[in-house]
Amino acid sequence: MQAARRWLIHWFDRQSGWTGLVVAISVLLSLPVLGIFAGIFTDARDVWEHLAATVLSVYLSNSFWLMVGVGVGTATIGTSTAWLVAMCRFPGRRIFAWALLLPLAAPAYILAYTYTDLLDYYGPVQSGLRQWLGWQSAQDYWFPNVRSLWGAIVMLTLVLYPYVYLLARTAFLNQSLCTLEVSRSLGCNPWQSFFTVALPMARPAIMAGLSLALMETLNDFATVQFFGVDTFTTGIYRTWFGMNERLAATQLAAFLLAFVFGLVLLERVSRGQARYYQTASQQHLSGYRLSGVRAIGSSFICFLPIYFGFFLPGQVLLQLAWENPAQTFDHRFWGFAHNSLILAGLTVAISVVIAVGMAYGQRLYPNQGMRVSTQMAAMGYALPGSVIAVGILIPIGKFDNAIDAAARSFWGVSTGLLFSGTVTALVFAYLVRFLAVALSSVEASLTQIRPSLDDAARSLGHGPTSTLIQVHAPLLGGGILTAATLVFVEVMKELPATLIVRPFNFDTLAIRVYNLAADERLAESAGSALAIVLVGLIPVIFLSNKISSSSK
Repeated sequence: MQAARRWLIHWFDRQSGWTGLVVAISVLLSLPVLGIFAGIFTDARDVWEHLAATVLSVYLSNSFWLMVGVGVGTATIGTSTAWLVAMCRFPGRRIFAWALLLPLAAPAYILAYTYTDLLDYYGPVQSGLRQWLGWQSAQDYWFPNVRSLWGAIVMLTLVLYPYVYLLARTAFLNQSLCTLEVSRSLGCNPWQSFFTVALPMARPAIMAGLSLALMETLNDFATVQFFGVDTFTTGIYRTWFGMNERLAATQLAAFLLAFVFGLVLLERVSRGQARYYQTASQQHLSGYRLSGVRAIGSSFICFLPIYFGFFLPGQVLLQLAWENPAQTFDHRFWGFAHNSLILAGLTVAISVVIAVGMAYGQRLYPNQGMRVSTQMAAMGYALPGSVIAVGILIPIGKFDNAIDAAARSFWGVSTGLLFSGTVTALVFAYLVRFLAVALSSVEASLTQIRPSLDDAARSLGHGPTSTLIQVHAPLLGGGILTAATLVFVEVMKELPATLIVRPFNFDTLAIRVYNLAADERLAESAGSALAIVLVGLIPVIFLSNKISSSSK
């Protein structure tokens, strides 16, 4: 045993060992994406003719307008609240600075279910209006239908604007003193300084947050499906499972994949040769002190997205859970929670180990091959969960069939499907989707460790592997904890990939919420929805603490 351990450490201590490890992991995790890309070159003219004649235009139109609506909404709310909190002084500003992140804890599909319960014909809002104003039926008045494209836009905007807010606020705080002072000295009022100086300088950060929000929009399945809005995500699921057209589903996934990469490329091209450097001085302005109507208006603007994106849905869920405890927290709830915890725990353990190995390998040998391999392994985060699910089912199905064919040939027995529809396949889907989250956290912590510690460890006779275990691992505790927390929360909330890849009769809290809400049984799903929201609060608390400490 000791000899095998020494041989393994010696193998890892060589450059070929770390390089081989990183490349192997990268190839494995990029197989689903490469499989989808390969689908682009498959001759499927008949499939595309059928899609073009039936549903493709609907998918294109709904996906486009959904992205436009969410993009405008998140950019407007995120940028305006970030500017108010960062550069203005008004009552409640310090509370709003972290509270504006709270909607991140609630997935959009949970908001969709709660607002549908509130705003439907038999919901408390319309029932109260009919009772108050004496209306007898729906013919007596007009009320907007929440189960629509605009409803999906509002739900997604309420939970995704914090991506823009967080990055825009950081950009505004980091803008140098002299840049904005010059605009003031030239006679610019606060609005003119914002539009002519601060906003253009913060464009990279705003566009980065907007890109994240739009990618999450494309990834959404439950919200648009519940509201009856056909997009590429719902189309992939319906084509694969409803029509049993795997080639057509792959083609749709490939189209959506190309669209995502085109979105990222378009932003970079539109930026052109522009650069957004700051001057050396990074002192912050004292801020615009607001009073009277302006102060009240600023507080109101910051309060609205928090209330409608977190507190109102949370209040509805708490009331439903309180009124229906037996239905909400029955034995099935604990079974689904157990399944979710198993999946999240397995994914966290594997993703953290892989992230540490890949980040440390890139630190040891920062060559082009290492960088490309790391980027390939992390590109799954930019893809919708439904695309990754389709990309995983194809190679795993072929692998299972190859094993079955070999077993039949050599032993005359059938092995069946060993990996398809198993927890292994589902955890693999999570790794492809969320490894980038763990990798970014570990890399950020690893860059803070001085190279002199590596040199000192080697002078004492420690090889790279021993240095990682005895020196770096204790110092990476904060980064590893952050990575584990973020991956855990993401897995708990993930729905599209879970819905497609999950084993038979192995549902999670997210699946339970989706199934019960689809059957209009929101009261029974309230406990599972609350559990997901409470777990989602963990990273929000981390971010809030960082914001609070940085503002002191």
